Amino acid sequence: MRGLPSLFQLGVRCGRGPPFCHIRGRFAYSQALAQLLLFRGRRSAVALKMDLDIQCEEFRGSKWKELLPSLNQYKSIRLDDCSLLSSHCEDLSSVLSANQNLTELKLNNNELGDSGLEKLCKGLMNPSCKLQKLWLQNCNLTKACCENLRSVLSTKPSLAELHLGDNRLGTSGVNVLCQGLLDPNCQLQKLQLEYCELSARNTEALSAALRTKTSLNELNLSNNKLGDAAVKQLCEGVLDANCNLQSLQLENCRITASSCGDLGTVLSTKPSLKELCIGENKIGDAGAAHLCKGLLNPNCKLEKLWLWECDLSAACCKELAHVIATKETLKEMSLIGNNLKDEGMEYLCQGLKDPKAALQSLWLRECGLTAACCKSVGSVLSKNGSFKELHIGGNNLQDEGVAQICEGLMNPNCTLQSLWLGNSELTPACCDKLATVIAAKQCLKELDLSNNPLEDEGVRKLCEAVRNPNCQLQHLILYDIYWASEIEDELKALEESKPGLKVIY
Repeated sequence: MRGLPSLFQLGVRCGRGPPFCHIRGRFAYSQALAQLLLFRGRRSAVALKMDLDIQCEEFRGSKWKELLPSLNQYKSIRLDDCSLLSSHCEDLSSVLSANQNLTELKLNNNELGDSGLEKLCKGLMNPSCKLQKLWLQNCNLTKACCENLRSVLSTKPSLAELHLGDNRLGTSGVNVLCQGLLDPNCQLQKLQLEYCELSARNTEALSAALRTKTSLNELNLSNNKLGDAAVKQLCEGVLDANCNLQSLQLENCRITASSCGDLGTVLSTKPSLKELCIGENKIGDAGAAHLCKGLLNPNCKLEKLWLWECDLSAACCKELAHVIATKETLKEMSLIGNNLKDEGMEYLCQGLKDPKAALQSLWLRECGLTAACCKSVGSVLSKNGSFKELHIGGNNLQDEGVAQICEGLMNPNCTLQSLWLGNSELTPACCDKLATVIAAKQCLKELDLSNNPLEDEGVRKLCEAVRNPNCQLQHLILYDIYWASEIEDELKALEESKPGLKVIY
């Protein structure tokens, strides 16, 4: 088995919005998850003939000159991690001016710098440019570039998305950006400012933008030192009748339970809000109680709630279960890294078994669970036909617990599509049960068993099940499992025999 560094070790941060999952800090999972994101969401020029998707390839000298003429034919261009510099931006500016079909440009993780962005902005401001989405995450930008970006926002009504995460824009830079947001010509819908060194001094301008910019529906301010007073001011902007915000992301913003009263008021007042992400804030059970009060208000139409690593315990799970049982709009919840234990899981299962429960995706990695709660989990799977995705790895479930989960999976009512059991202390002894599920459960599309000592014996059983004609598995994730070289050969042969299958290891 080949070992690869974790996403955290590689310095990669993935957001589960679009696309698919949240990985932060110690929850950095395996490189397998990054590969899965790529297989799930990647669009290629071959597939659509209008999209160019190139990542992690260096373009210098003749190689860049060879690529350049083709850029005028694409509707979407992605050149992430391609060692692009300021010198490349003059050519890209010409592409922006000439290619009127180009609507999406992704240049993440390139050393463009402020001088490169200045060149890009000349193309963006050309009347012929019709760009709608621009991604410039981790491009070595500073506050010095924000005046150019303000001009773009003020003059380019076609621009709907601007992603600027992982750039040191700072307080003064973001305030300049907000001037562009407030211009009547600006029609921005999504603004991402994660890891941009914002402070509480930015929230007055951001709150003003929320009050006046009816087009703005998604705001990501995660991983900035905002604090409770700043969040209170933001909430005042969200509560304005002109604000149509649908997604608010405030992960790791130094929020405490004090902010949750304001956020609860937003939940109970703004039916437009569909997504609230406040993971890695120490809100505790008291904060969760405030949120639940807002969630239970009939005006609340929230669909996605992320509360990972929020210092929650089993004590808040009774209220969360009540929300799950009664809030039919709620489709996705993350509670990763909270010490809920089996007691908390039992409460959650009671909510999930309610006929009105409509939750489709639940993330419970590293929640202190054991095999003792797995009978209840299996019962949920056998009764809740709307449940599609369960991430319950990183818990001490062991073979006994997974066997009980498999019983629920085999129930005809179960329609689960994705099951993640990585790092669950599993051995070859559980693989007979898992193999039965793989072979018989056609709805199951993804199965993660990473970081478990399944050995050659267990992996062979899984492979045999995947060969069954009834198996419809698309992703089998076996990262950090050690086996003989013969097993790797079998896995490669398995992929060749099943064109719809990707084995990630």
